[in-house]
Amino acid sequence: MPKSLLAHCPRTVRLSAIRLPFSLVVPPRFQLLALALLLHAGISLATRLALTMQSWSQIDHSPLTLLTIFGIGLFYDLASGLYLAIPLALYLLVTPRRLLQSRWHRLVLYPAFFAFIYALGFLAMAEWLFWDEFGVRFNFIAVDYLVYTHEVIGNITESYPIPKLLTGIGIASALLFLVLRPRLERIVAKERLAADDVARLRQRTVAAFVFLLLPLLAFFGVSSPADAAVRNRYEKELAENGLYQLFAAFRGNSLDYRTFYLNIDDKTALAGLRPLLRQGNSRFAGQKPEELTRIVTGTGAEERPNVVFVMVESLSAEYLGSFGNQEGLTPNLDRIAGQGLLFKSLYATGTRTVRGMEAVTLSEPPTPGQAIVRRPNNDHLFSLGALFKERGYDTKFLYGGFGYFDNMNAYFGGNGFQVIDRSDLQANEITFANIWGVCDEDLYRRALKEFDASHAQGKPFLGYLMTTSNHRPFTYPEGKVDIPSHTGRNGGVKYTDYAISRFIEEARQHPWFRNTVFVIVADHCAGSAGSQELPVHRYHIPLIFYAPGRIAPGINTTLASQIDVVPTLLGLLHWNYETKLFGQDILRPDFIPRAFISTYQRLGYIRNGCLTILNERQSVSQYRIKEETMQNSVLERAPEQPELIREA
Repeated sequence: MPKSLLAHCPRTVRLSAIRLPFSLVVPPRFQLLALALLLHAGISLATRLALTMQSWSQIDHSPLTLLTIFGIGLFYDLASGLYLAIPLALYLLVTPRRLLQSRWHRLVLYPAFFAFIYALGFLAMAEWLFWDEFGVRFNFIAVDYLVYTHEVIGNITESYPIPKLLTGIGIASALLFLVLRPRLERIVAKERLAADDVARLRQRTVAAFVFLLLPLLAFFGVSSPADAAVRNRYEKELAENGLYQLFAAFRGNSLDYRTFYLNIDDKTALAGLRPLLRQGNSRFAGQKPEELTRIVTGTGAEERPNVVFVMVESLSAEYLGSFGNQEGLTPNLDRIAGQGLLFKSLYATGTRTVRGMEAVTLSEPPTPGQAIVRRPNNDHLFSLGALFKERGYDTKFLYGGFGYFDNMNAYFGGNGFQVIDRSDLQANEITFANIWGVCDEDLYRRALKEFDASHAQGKPFLGYLMTTSNHRPFTYPEGKVDIPSHTGRNGGVKYTDYAISRFIEEARQHPWFRNTVFVIVADHCAGSAGSQELPVHRYHIPLIFYAPGRIAPGINTTLASQIDVVPTLLGLLHWNYETKLFGQDILRPDFIPRAFISTYQRLGYIRNGCLTILNERQSVSQYRIKEETMQNSVLERAPEQPELIREA
């Protein structure tokens, strides 16, 4: 078009085809916000595409499934972008034109926009790393880890080449900024801002109102469309947005059970619970329906040996040769299992260390939100520590890291244990450490000293040890196993196996060994990802009772839960005790085979080959466990079974 003719055209007609939609819909100054939203949506789309390719073998490849993933994903991306847009919308509403046109504003705008691009790139990288570790978008775990920046940042820097990744994000962000800079310059150009001035405050207010109203509508009107549209867990996670899920998890940190979950009245619940708790060697302390305390009678003379719990970080059953693994990662644990009592059908209650601690020390089924270890007012509970302490035991919790992490020190200290963590170890006691704590060998050496001290005082002891070496970044002392340090999970497992064997062999040289029961159990599995709502095989863990000459070797295949560990131990020791524990003695013939599994929102109850899942929308789903291996579980929808729903 000739310049002379162009000069007489209205301003909006002179816009290029790319700029036209913005001018028709968004007032000029708010085009900055629209550009930020489009950028956020674009990077979120690229992240979803990358995660989809990484998980390609786990999802359905039909056009409808992919369209559902990316269609719902776009909805989540826009919703999360609108939340981020709230501060900018308010800023653009109240900022006068003169300030927007100023040189100072441009000096701030360009670095700020580059920082925004970099932040989106950093978020995408964080999502990728989180997915690589957990197979999900940001969730409750991410919220928890934001509290413990020292351990988490240290773990990340020890596990990944962070300087290179940050540099790569910086280069990519700079290139993208250079591409978008002309667009920014057009937005802030004086003639565009003059048009904005003509629009006056009323038009700006209307635009700001729209940008502020949309996130409110999303907040109150969104009810997890991915849950209703897809069944495969990977597909559901891919359809969601990490930032959106992060804030949703923060909101769901604590969930009121009566509000969010299907429930029955207390009287009915208690009446149904009593027969599920009682075993033939127990009786209720009272006849009232709300009375759940039982009196347990041992089947022989009560024994009071020393007891050492070794809770092993992330020890999935699939790593042990005793469960069919052919890689030779756990020759020592397999030998110990062969000499002890091995439970082959035990399931962890959750996917976090604190959930495993809760299950073992309190014998409690999982509940939504935080584990009790992380909750306030969690001291002086009826617990493992209380049971042993009242019988004169020295009760000690030993952790190779700093026990403020996950509130472990406060929890164990408030429930009858003396706490010994990394801060109590002298420099000469530490031969190797990473961000999570000292290596397992250092932890075990300190434990032996503590047990010697208790024995020297003529007191039986209860030791509760929490290991750290089988955790990313999988670093440990070189030369101990034939897999180099920092090369992956297999090395972490093999070093864990080596360290436990050394601990047992060194303990064998101490006078208290023959009067000691070792309980080896995992806190949870190494991974929690799977295509189902609750992938059953991701909760399968080993449990070994090891006490040569005291506990006969054997294999137990009864379906059971982490909450049953302590009642089973006390049954083996023939204790007479009053209990409020929800677990039962697995070895009794009247034990009811069942297990509990969970995420921070989904609660699973396994019984009679059926998995019943309670979710936070007051609904229930049931599946028949058609097949389960160490690597996979096959579930199919089951007809409704009201009795199992009632029990759940």
